[in-house]
Amino acid sequence: MCGRPAERSGHSALSALPSFGFLFDIDGVLVRGKTPIPAARTAFQKLVNSQGQFLVPVVFVTNAGNCLRQNKADQLSHLLGVPLVCPSLGFCQPITIDTLREKRPLLDAVDHDRRPKVLSPSAVELPKIEAVVLFGEPVRWETSLQLIIDVLLTSGYPGNPYEQQNHPHIPVLACNMDLMWVAEAQSPRFGHGTFMVCLENIYKKITGKDLKYEALMGKPSRLTYQYAEHLIRAQALQRSWEQPIQTLYAVGDNLMTDVYGANLYNRYLQESSRTGPKSLLQAKASVGRGSATLPQDHEISLSWENELASAAAARCRSVLVCTGVYSPHPEVPPDSRDSIAGAAFHGHRDFRFDPGLVEPDHIVPDVDAAVDLVFQLENFVPN
Repeated sequence: MCGRPAERSGHSALSALPSFGFLFDIDGVLVRGKTPIPAARTAFQKLVNSQGQFLVPVVFVTNAGNCLRQNKADQLSHLLGVPLVCPSLGFCQPITIDTLREKRPLLDAVDHDRRPKVLSPSAVELPKIEAVVLFGEPVRWETSLQLIIDVLLTSGYPGNPYEQQNHPHIPVLACNMDLMWVAEAQSPRFGHGTFMVCLENIYKKITGKDLKYEALMGKPSRLTYQYAEHLIRAQALQRSWEQPIQTLYAVGDNLMTDVYGANLYNRYLQESSRTGPKSLLQAKASVGRGSATLPQDHEISLSWENELASAAAARCRSVLVCTGVYSPHPEVPPDSRDSIAGAAFHGHRDFRFDPGLVEPDHIVPDVDAAVDLVFQLENFVPN
């Protein structure tokens, strides 16, 4: 095990009740594509009791939006041997890219094999598209890029001529800013952040103006960590763990999302402790922003807006594993003074680069070592 010297969290005696919680990334930490990382099952055997209940609060925080939350929970339950349940989210009147190209077939012109044989305008009525929500990288990038641009340049009426005055455009929200991620391939793959780079540059090339986001959600956004902390503390209340949750340990494989986000949230917690209770103005309507999967038997019934108004955790520590996007060359730095902040910034253009935010508090080989490290730091002895 290597990384920064162990920093105690203020506990002098061995404890069987947790005053900390885990925020686990999934891709690159627990799985690579559909292949489980061997250390993950070992780690989670240490995190549950004989009844399959977690010994400490655990939340899975992922930017992947390529499947339903319950499907992701089912996948993890099978891989980790731990029963996981999470509530569903949804929209009332969604119009997907597939629906749009079906209703407006002339818009998708790149793949000639998919173009309609009879080139006649579609008469099918579509409601005005009020906003664009970006969840994850598409399969056919050229189709999604073209149709999203059509939506933006027609103020929500794709198929109409482009408008001269199309700025500001309708709201755009993005839920995943990862430039790259890892699956079974030896090197990282393009992520949704790469798709966003393409969309932003196409929009600017056509209009001469910057694409504006109504909101950026998912890691490293602060809202994602606020909601994840709410779920952590709600679990502790459900289990009647009376000790307040003081420390969050965010375990991830990506410097630019997992480490950056955890360190950014830690900075926010430190500032909040100095300036008093935090404002809920930006967080009030943000339930479900980012994907935070709750591993409990039933849905949290507390109002998370009210929960956020109470005292927050004291700190959020970033723990970087070497099984995903981050891979040390040739090995994990044996000394934490060997800075890794010199890496190229892969974060989104709207997030300010700060070298300190991509320096992890700890670097470990894998998630099993991460669990061992945290138990040691917290003097935690499972029952």
